[in-house]
Amino acid sequence: MAISKRALVVAAAAITFFTQRYAPWAALSASPMRNVAALSSIAIFAKFCWGTFVYPLFLSPLRHLPQAPGANFLIGNWARILKDPSGEPQREWIDTVPNDGVIYYRWLFNEPRVLITSPKVLAEVLVQRSYEFGKPERIRRGIGRLLGIGILVAEGDEHKRQRRLLMPAFAFRHIKDLYSVFWDKSVELTNAIAHAVRTDETGSSVVEIRDWASRATLDIIGLAGMGQDFNAIADPSNELNVTYRTIFSPSTTAKVMQIASFFLPEWLIRHLPVKRNEEFKEAIRTIKRVSASLVRSKRAKLEKGDRTDVDILSVAIESGGFSDDDMVNQLMTFLAAGHETTASSLTWAVYLLCKHPDAQTRLREELRANLPALRDPEAKISSADIDHLPFLNAVLNETSRVFPPVALTLREAGEDTTIQGHFIPAGTTIIICPWAINTSTALWGADAKEFVPDRWMGPGKANTGGAESNYAVTTFLHGPRSCIGKDFAKAEFACLLAALVGRFEMELEDEGKVLEISAGITSTPKGGLRVKMMEVEW
Repeated sequence: MAISKRALVVAAAAITFFTQRYAPWAALSASPMRNVAALSSIAIFAKFCWGTFVYPLFLSPLRHLPQAPGANFLIGNWARILKDPSGEPQREWIDTVPNDGVIYYRWLFNEPRVLITSPKVLAEVLVQRSYEFGKPERIRRGIGRLLGIGILVAEGDEHKRQRRLLMPAFAFRHIKDLYSVFWDKSVELTNAIAHAVRTDETGSSVVEIRDWASRATLDIIGLAGMGQDFNAIADPSNELNVTYRTIFSPSTTAKVMQIASFFLPEWLIRHLPVKRNEEFKEAIRTIKRVSASLVRSKRAKLEKGDRTDVDILSVAIESGGFSDDDMVNQLMTFLAAGHETTASSLTWAVYLLCKHPDAQTRLREELRANLPALRDPEAKISSADIDHLPFLNAVLNETSRVFPPVALTLREAGEDTTIQGHFIPAGTTIIICPWAINTSTALWGADAKEFVPDRWMGPGKANTGGAESNYAVTTFLHGPRSCIGKDFAKAEFACLLAALVGRFEMELEDEGKVLEISAGITSTPKGGLRVKMMEVEW
């Protein structure tokens, strides 16, 4: 078991007391304070040397596992991890390091990481023994500030309870009733973009699609999730939109603070006199205030006996299993995770279709031939209309495979255990990396990293992409901790992309620009994505 620095200081104080009382000749200093400081410093330095050099390099059982190349004796593979976008080193290692399902690499100061690489091991960690590998406590505390202590960070029996109560709100029989909401907002998005293009004084027809995507998905989670239209498409200065754009905008300060959180106490990180902390505190206050107001409004409506709505909040309140505080935490989760991930997926889909104009044209032809709602504003839309468009769903699945919104997620061994027969010490961080699994050549073949929607076309391929295992895609994870909002996100994504491609021909503003990836909470094109949007005549 790891010994904390506080325990070392306490031990130093105890040693000082006894040595100065019974063996003063053995004390390092006649001053008790100096003696405690000296002993503490020696102990902490010894602990650092043991944890950084001796144990990981010479004694750790993990050192016998297949290892990622290029590790430094002090900082392990951290220099590569810091330099590249999140998930990119793992994407390379999974294809180049021979392994039997796990790869060992070392983070800063040789902190151990075990990367999961095969369907068999994914099933073991995510499904068969899911609750033995929880989220690391420091990660739970960090994202819990922004996302609330809801289903995303709950563990064990509490997670099982929350998931059981929320499942009815995310069942497909409920999601299918929300397609009209998804479609109406998708049409509003295309109308707003068309107006922006027509009134652009420069005549460039260029928009920043990432911003539009975020505003649209925020409006959708507001209406479909909570019965509240935030009106972010029409008004980008909307309070919540500004709040989320501030905290989701990557910055050097945010990155430094994230790294520091692995070494410094949480209370110290939170009280550092930096602008990022003030922005974060104000953002949390705003999100909690809006969430609490929505919960109170819905609760009052229910208590009056009024008819409740089809939004997720109404269904969750009707379950009777959540207090108002519980619901505030769930709403914080839905608001942040529910709109940011889909906005990322939509951005990548637009990018890929711009890079593959033949696929864009083919998709537009399918949509215009089979989706009357594109032409007739009065036409109703249903889940069947969207779900029965094979090439649309192929594009959606391939986008989510090649560019999953969340590059990697962390788990931690709660106690000494084994994975694939390998001994894993308690506290070891386990890495599940959709960015790597989804494009593994062992699972997808030589064209694994290429955008090939046709891999999802044909008999038996619509749900598998031709892969032999359903664990070949980990975008939404698997098992008890898989994304509860998967069907919601896929339906929303489908409607948004169908509306955009059905109405506009899209090209990158700068076809020759080298793509850089911004590694924030979700993976997106660095600097946004500027796209020429040209309305297509019928």
